[in-house]
Amino acid sequence: MATNDDTISTLNNLIETCKDGENGFRTAAEGVKKSELTTLFNTYAQQRARFASELQAEVRRIGGDPEQTGSVAASLHRGWINIKSVVTGEDEAAIIAECERGEDSAVANYQEALKANLPADAQSVVQRQYTDVKAAHDKIRDMKQASGAAK
Repeated sequence: MATNDDTISTLNNLIETCKDGENGFRTAAEGVKKSELTTLFNTYAQQRARFASELQAEVRRIGGDPEQTGSVAASLHRGWINIKSVVTGEDEAAIIAECERGEDSAVANYQEALKANLPADAQSVVQRQYTDVKAAHDKIRDMKQASGAAK
């Protein structure tokens, strides 16, 4: 079993991941014109906000101090979405491709957390969220391939 500090660190990393995803999806929603994409990206942003809250509650439950913000590295990723949308004239295929890149990172972070031998309650939350994150990733990947942005 992971130590309490290890568990808190793992969960805080996922909180950052979720905050980054929330911010990235909100930025993407602002950069697309199709209402169905705006709705989808906003739905994923809300999902990630909910996931971060669940993880913060789990960290508090085990006596830790939950992360409140996203990571510094993700700020660059979000900036890249902004730059791409401006440079490419709000090219939806490019924005979808950037979202997939962000989701690749989220899936990897969740897979790493699932290897951490977390306490059962935390493991259950992470596994359930991972299933939804993976589904979002796969949907965005399929959209990317359909848009012709697969490179």
